[in-house]
Amino acid sequence: MVVVGRKPVSSYVLAVIVMFNQGVDEVIIKARGEAISKAVEVYNALRDRLGDSIELVDTEIGSEYTRSRRTSYIKIKVRRVF
Repeated sequence: MVVVGRKPVSSYVLAVIVMFNQGVDEVIIKARGEAISKAVEVYNALRDRLGDSIELVDTEIGSEYTRSRRTSYIKIKVRRVF
């Protein structure tokens, strides 16, 4: 799982590519709150960079309680295609 936060988009794209190169078949890109749009940017950058070698498996949108308040999140599951 890659949790998207304050780093640049390219850092998260590189992290996912490194995980794929290490043999991981599925990666979940997760973000909460204001970082949700950045998680979508990470997925789009991966798709632009890797093309047909990845596929979108699942997208989950919801909310969870953190520090006694509700925070929205997104989980984007991506699979490497051989």
